[in-house]
Amino acid sequence: MSEKEKCTHDGCGDECCCGGENDADFITLEFDDGVEVECEIMGLFDYDGKEYIALIPDDGSDDVYIYGYKETGEDEFELVDIEDDAEFEKVVAEFDKLTAEEV
Repeated sequence: MSEKEKCTHDGCGDECCCGGENDADFITLEFDDGVEVECEIMGLFDYDGKEYIALIPDDGSDDVYIYGYKETGEDEFELVDIEDDAEFEKVVAEFDKLTAEEV
């Protein structure tokens, strides 16, 4: 992903993660067990002063992966596992709220 993408199409806030009408960007995740999954970058969103990224795995499921997002340089970023269960639940609730607003 060359730069942060913020959704700005009708019905969404400036930092919604619904994907809009943009061309999709993809990344490949490699899990600890060596399994690789290609994911579409759904978008970025802010919550409680931190940035998060929503990914849609290309595995036929209805899953959405949510990670912390940290820029590490120009055109480079790092995915950060959300270790705290309470934080994860709050971030998922914010994600659900943002995606519900697109309907």
